[in-house]
Amino acid sequence: MLVAISVLRNSGVFDYIIEGFSALFSAMGMNTDFVASLPTALMKPLSGSGARGMMIDAMNTYGADSFQGRLSSIFQGTSDTTFYVVAVYFGAVSIKNTRYAVPVMLLADLVGVTTAIGIAYLFFH
Repeated sequence: MLVAISVLRNSGVFDYIIEGFSALFSAMGMNTDFVASLPTALMKPLSGSGARGMMIDAMNTYGADSFQGRLSSIFQGTSDTTFYVVAVYFGAVSIKNTRYAVPVMLLADLVGVTTAIGIAYLFFH
């Protein structure tokens, strides 16, 4: 997973994502300091180790005590690896029809991300 993240980072995919979100939020007149930490939040529902790799990358790039490094750390604790939970826990009890579980879990991840951004601005910015 860390190799795949490295490939995505070095190919510039995450740079395009960061630039896109930065342009979107700056067009809305918002502060864009949090955008550099969003790859950690986007990776967390897919892979815990991938999100950890993104957090470490943010800390190496911006510094562990930077706003981006702290926000990446908060992202690590605000959500769970949604698709891992669906695959393992639902599979363990033989649930085949997840119905609304995945959309609700992703909504909970979104709430966690937006809350984490608000808390990070409140305490660290």
